[in-house]
Amino acid sequence: MDKEALLASIQKKLEIEGYRLTPQRNSIVQVLLESRDAHPSAEEIYLKTKDIYPEIGLTTIYRSLELLEKLNIVYKLDYGDGQSRYELDLTDDDEHYHHHLICLECGEISEFKGDLLDSLEDKIASETDFEIVDHSLKFFGYCKKCQKQKSAK
Repeated sequence: MDKEALLASIQKKLEIEGYRLTPQRNSIVQVLLESRDAHPSAEEIYLKTKDIYPEIGLTTIYRSLELLEKLNIVYKLDYGDGQSRYELDLTDDDEHYHHHLICLECGEISEFKGDLLDSLEDKIASETDFEIVDHSLKFFGYCKKCQKQKSAK
């Protein structure tokens, strides 16, 4: 989905729920679009958003992220580093969410887009009569760069 279509989709989701895409929310979405692979924290979003909308406050960032999460526009992610991180939901409605690879050494977060859990979901659903609508999976280990540094020591 291109940037304009994504913004239109976000605006429509907000309007359906009785909200507007305010300049502040638009600035936050712009930052998240530019940070697709970075998984920024609220504080990082705040610092980048101030460049676009200098009057914005950290409280507005938190409130906006909370609303966008409630409306399934953003995902709030916890990687065990003491900070919540955020990313836009760029998936189609029938597409599963991607998975994350988290380096325990440098903290880099990368994504794995393949979904290998469909058969497991089917098995869980049939054995438990539980309707699965989505899943999230995190892998912890060492990125290629950190592996090289460890082997060089």
